[in-house]
Amino acid sequence: MTRIIDHPVLGRLENRNVISFQFDGNSYQAYDGESIAAALLANGIRKLRVHEESGSPRGFYCNIGHCMECRVTVNDHSNVRACLTVVENDMIIQSGKQLPNLLKKGGQSNE
Repeated sequence: MTRIIDHPVLGRLENRNVISFQFDGNSYQAYDGESIAAALLANGIRKLRVHEESGSPRGFYCNIGHCMECRVTVNDHSNVRACLTVVENDMIIQSGKQLPNLLKKGGQSNE
């Protein structure tokens, strides 16, 4: 895991407990008090969801809560911003999925 271990404002990470969480069915570790975004980035996760219509990959953009690109599902609650939410022990996080195309009728496209 890659992290800043001695931050001038947040302090030293070695003073924090290590916790476990899941993302898309895989187990990862984080430090107590870290945001979901920081924990995912530290574990090498860059893709958080796919665009609702096109299916193109989406990741972190602003990382300060403005853009909504980091939306994930946390413990069955959808549209949670990973950059503003603190990761908790045994938290289950799922990436956002592409929604079905509502313009399709019976599986056939209207094109």
